[in-house]
Amino acid sequence: MTTEERIEASETRIFKAVFPNTTNHYDTLFGGTAMQLMDEVAFIAATRFARKRVVTVSSDKIDFKRSIPAGTIVELIGKVSHVGNTSMKVSVEIYTEQMYSYEREKAIVGDFTFVAIDEFKKPVSIL
Repeated sequence: MTTEERIEASETRIFKAVFPNTTNHYDTLFGGTAMQLMDEVAFIAATRFARKRVVTVSSDKIDFKRSIPAGTIVELIGKVSHVGNTSMKVSVEIYTEQMYSYEREKAIVGDFTFVAIDEFKKPVSIL
């Protein structure tokens, strides 16, 4: 399988409903909760690409473009955007959907970097 085919096959999509227990006093999703969900979908995409143990080494420039209110559905999309020898960057986007309409908006974007490791926690090739 080529690198491009592996990238395409590793794209990961997760849907979640935003309930009040995950929101702040403004009735919008906590930023930290959004980041946790983004790291999770990025981890799954990175694992599906490398098929090895991976760990998050950084998160880069997370842009909160729109707040995410309680009572909406969110879709998280993780895509491998860059591949190195032992590391990869995964871009994550969060879209919001109103539960009772087809309205959809991009709310948050960010990048996460992962490194593949062996059983001794040393970097290993992902190519």
